[in-house]
Amino acid sequence: MVPPDGSSLTVGLGASENDTADMVLNIGPQHPSTHGVLRLKVTLDGERITRAEPIVGYMHRGAEKLFEVRDYRQIIVLANRHDWLSAFANELGVVLGAERMLGMEVPERAVWPRTLLAELNRVLNHLMFLGSYPLELGAITPVFYAFREREELQAVMEEVSGGRIHYMFNRVGGLKEDLPAGWTTRVLAALGVVRARLPRLEALISGNEILRARTRGVGVLAREVAAAYGVTGPIARGSGLDLDLRRDEPYLAYGELFAPGGPGRVVTRSAGDCLARLEVLLEQVHVSLDLAEYCVDRLRSLPPGPVNVRLPKVLRVPEGHLYTWTENPLGVNGYYLVSRGDKVPWRLKLRSASFNNVQVLSRILPGCLVADMVAVLGSTFFVVGDVDK
Repeated sequence: MVPPDGSSLTVGLGASENDTADMVLNIGPQHPSTHGVLRLKVTLDGERITRAEPIVGYMHRGAEKLFEVRDYRQIIVLANRHDWLSAFANELGVVLGAERMLGMEVPERAVWPRTLLAELNRVLNHLMFLGSYPLELGAITPVFYAFREREELQAVMEEVSGGRIHYMFNRVGGLKEDLPAGWTTRVLAALGVVRARLPRLEALISGNEILRARTRGVGVLAREVAAAYGVTGPIARGSGLDLDLRRDEPYLAYGELFAPGGPGRVVTRSAGDCLARLEVLLEQVHVSLDLAEYCVDRLRSLPPGPVNVRLPKVLRVPEGHLYTWTENPLGVNGYYLVSRGDKVPWRLKLRSASFNNVQVLSRILPGCLVADMVAVLGSTFFVVGDVDK
């Protein structure tokens, strides 16, 4: 074919000599190794990633707009679902924000169970990733051990709340109801079983030479980059970013737990690679077990009393605005509440941990091999529902 201007057009088949062309590859939208429907647009030079763009929105459910047409009791139903592995922690941000705007003092017999259940929920979250991450790298055995330990803790969570995943146990002013008789004894028994069996799971993960080879030095996230992108939680602490709201801005009973001499401590690593993030997750399970045991002992020493504040039939939050953030299992979870004095919020914006943790993939993945992509993705421990909201 001759071009209109009369010049010649040469069409070649294949690359000449050592010339190469970049390939643009769409990963997803798919579910495997992404804990939800995520799409990655990556540019490859051979087998090495030169550019990565996370494309989100495939699970968007409009949660923030739904919040605005529901009262503060109903919002909890929606709020615990954006990160389905951290349901109890998601509830806390909503009720704490409303209570602070109301100037409400919650009974101590509600504060300690809330803290205890938040830490049990943290262990459940981490065990899921400790089982699924090796599975994504080809090791199938750890997930069975992780789910066995999860069942021990989910049993006591289900007993107290009635829910296995979405607990709906928080209320503005406290808890839905008092704890069942003998429940704290069963919690201690479950904690003891999990603690005794945890070393076997650790041996399967950190003692696996293949897993260590596939994660050491892979997907390095610099501390400065993590801070610039607002990365929080185990991902940030794996890069040496020493931030934990339980210690830095205590809420619930964390002021006592993270006081000098208390069982609370912040786990960090400096390498910033996939292995460092995994090690933080493993060690945090031990810390949360310590915190949970302390909460049980403290709860047993409290005298009988109410676990909630009596509320009016129609709950109206005073006019104003407030930002409440909590240390969720995956990082900082924040709710910005704007009230006009109605029974529903005028605005309730959600700052989820996974959103920032996913955006930083555009900085971690370039330079990695395609074969290491799943290892990097899995090590950022995100839930896509927490990204898309």
